Amino acid sequence: MAGHSKWANIKHKKAAQDAKRGQVFTKLARQITVAVKEGGADPETNFKLRLAIEKARGVNMPNDNIERAISRGIGGLDGDNYEEIVYEGYGPNGVAILMDVLTDNRNRTASEVRHRLSKYGGNLGQTGCVAWMFDKKGLLVIEKQDQIDEDELMMVALEAGAEDVQTEVDVYKVLTGPGDFTEVKNALADAGFEFLVAEVSMIPQNSVMVSSEDSEKIERLIEALEELDDVQQVYTNYEIED
Repeated sequence: MAGHSKWANIKHKKAAQDAKRGQVFTKLARQITVAVKEGGADPETNFKLRLAIEKARGVNMPNDNIERAISRGIGGLDGDNYEEIVYEGYGPNGVAILMDVLTDNRNRTASEVRHRLSKYGGNLGQTGCVAWMFDKKGLLVIEKQDQIDEDELMMVALEAGAEDVQTEVDVYKVLTGPGDFTEVKNALADAGFEFLVAEVSMIPQNSVMVSSEDSEKIERLIEALEELDDVQQVYTNYEIED
């Protein structure tokens, strides 16, 4: 299956994020605050909050920052009122772009997103134009290594409730239902597996194949969108041709 170069870039992106740690913390704090406002401050009963806290701890966000974000959510601290929006559009080669956004100014964010898309060869679309191409799934990506037993990985994942385990050129992809994500992740972690990616994501039903050159254009667009504080996550449906 193609697309391996995209996963190989994950490590480089993680390293780049270290240099932007403050921005990463700001985005995660927003996610935590909104999750608390929507579903309460108990991560045991608030799945969205539990995922946000797990993601925050995964990038070593200090506990004080997490607690402060929770306090904002329950009204303990003053804070902006953010609304969740999904923006949809297209990148180079007709690649679908789906963005999760948290904003306190819808007009400002729409203008910024539209500008970045246009600058890097894309365009903003109407609501619903690409969302139907994606399914919400738990996604766990594990780098292939000599010491990994593929049969053991598959057995642990499926017994814990995973829907599918896919083998690509240099990674394994474990897909789960959103509600089973934490249980499968914990089972794999307990078995000693480490993750390149561990998140509830929007998984494309089908992929658009692009050349390595075109994939670089798409990556520049994605990075430009991710630089916006309001853009929490960017999903696409491209794969890189072998």
